[in-house]
Amino acid sequence: MSEMDILQIKQRFGIIGNSTSLNRAIDVAKQVAPTDLSVLITGESGTGKEVFPQIIHHFSSRKHNSYIAVNCGAIPEGTIDSELFGHEKGSFTGAHEQRKGYFEVADNGTIFLDEVGELPLSTQVRLLRVLEAGEFMKVGSSKVQKTNVRIVAATNVNVERAIEEGKFRQDLYYRLNSVPIIIEPLRKRREDVYLLFRKFAHDFAERNRMPAIKLTDDAKLLLEQYSWPGNIRQLKNIAEQISVIEQERVIDGERIKKYLPVFNQTKLPALYKGIDEKTFSSEREILYKVLFDMKKDVHDLKKLVNDIINSNHEKINFSDENSHSFKKFYEEPIDETEVNDENYFEIKQPHFDSNIEDTNVVLEESLSIENKEIELIKKALEKHAGKRKHAAEELGISERTLYRKIKEYNVE
Repeated sequence: MSEMDILQIKQRFGIIGNSTSLNRAIDVAKQVAPTDLSVLITGESGTGKEVFPQIIHHFSSRKHNSYIAVNCGAIPEGTIDSELFGHEKGSFTGAHEQRKGYFEVADNGTIFLDEVGELPLSTQVRLLRVLEAGEFMKVGSSKVQKTNVRIVAATNVNVERAIEEGKFRQDLYYRLNSVPIIIEPLRKRREDVYLLFRKFAHDFAERNRMPAIKLTDDAKLLLEQYSWPGNIRQLKNIAEQISVIEQERVIDGERIKKYLPVFNQTKLPALYKGIDEKTFSSEREILYKVLFDMKKDVHDLKKLVNDIINSNHEKINFSDENSHSFKKFYEEPIDETEVNDENYFEIKQPHFDSNIEDTNVVLEESLSIENKEIELIKKALEKHAGKRKHAAEELGISERTLYRKIKEYNVE
């Protein structure tokens, strides 16, 4: 298509811009228009996708018939089938009379399904039947009706990813995507930014009978360097904000920075670790993780007490039976079944008999593990001026375990 033809289309439909990708999209829309092929338009929100179905309809043989634009994301899931395909009287609560759907009303015309990626899976099945056989049934009816509708769809979601996640049917995607049209975001069409800004500022000034604002060279450069996450819609809003708020009609770079969100923030690369959607998918898995953490804390505590006993082994002489009992208790792995509702894990104290041979030095010391723990906890807290985090590091246990022990032993 010649540049003159593209320029005429831009003038007719109010399209602003001279970027190569924009001209290519217009060219594809004009070429596919005379056919009955389905078209899928993809692009970020705010890039102006809604104008291309109008171009396709205008240059098709259906231009004298109905053109209906439907925002699929704005219709509740419970009523979307009724809106698209109609319903019979009494088919559901509130269906007081028969209703024609868009596919019946737009017969021999064009339907533009905006945000088609938001359609429920059940509606996608119905739409696939329309595309494959030109048939549909009203809600609450068993009668098959024929329709001859040209479908143009648009979406701002990643359809391939939606297919992988089971949110969009792969066969429907291939049916809709007979001819793809990709609308590039504004950050990839930097040569169009100032042209659009100037158009929006001029239109606003004309509607409100005020002088149009103008930009200095550094302000133009800032506009072109900005990323425009909201695309054309965001650019229009900012042009109108500046036109209303600023008294001066010539805007420089420093003044325009105030209207560009996070422009002065340093954009460092962010490290992102994807989170599996299955992680913590149930309360049971969350509980398991808590229990495993508790088990680790218990093992840490056992190791601490074991180190204490080993450090004093020269002073303490147990009978063979009791030594075996200690050894068994501190060396065996914890039984995961020893879980109760109150304390999560119950540590079974070893049994001692009364036949303990020891020296006078040992008799002066307490053989209670609990007393040893309390003594060590107090020393660690005194050493670190009551700071539990440092005390826990000194003891080789987690801060949560230390807090639990302080509460259990009522350590002040």
